[in-house]
Amino acid sequence: MVTKRNSLRLAAVAALGALFLGTAGTAMAAAPAAPAATDPDPVAATAPAPVASAPVASVSAGITAKPSVTSVQAWQLFRVTGTTTGLEAGSTVTLQQKQHGTWVTLPASVHTTRNGSYSLGVKLGIKGLNELRIVSGNTASPVFTVTVR
Repeated sequence: MVTKRNSLRLAAVAALGALFLGTAGTAMAAAPAAPAATDPDPVAATAPAPVASAPVASVSAGITAKPSVTSVQAWQLFRVTGTTTGLEAGSTVTLQQKQHGTWVTLPASVHTTRNGSYSLGVKLGIKGLNELRIVSGNTASPVFTVTVR
């Protein structure tokens, strides 16, 4: 089943493909003419000029994250909400906590909705200022903090 979103993706891919193909054709047309007949290597004179590969357009992935509170009691439930861009709908986002200078993945994750948003329930037990972030694959949100009293 083709959805409107997939139709738009296909149209975008087709447009980019046409653009890159047109760019490659332009590069070949602008290549210098074959060398003069005095060229000692006739094979090199008839070989087509190399064409530089067109750059691949990449969509930058991103994640936002906002805690519902900035301070909680130990093990008190709060929410982290946000949106993702450049990730597939239904991607898993996971909470990470900085512990002794290392990012540790916590057992708190959720799938994104069709529009890329998420809402994650969180309970923390380490008292003090907690540095947190939301990750999905190699993409991470900016760091945010929650103080546990």
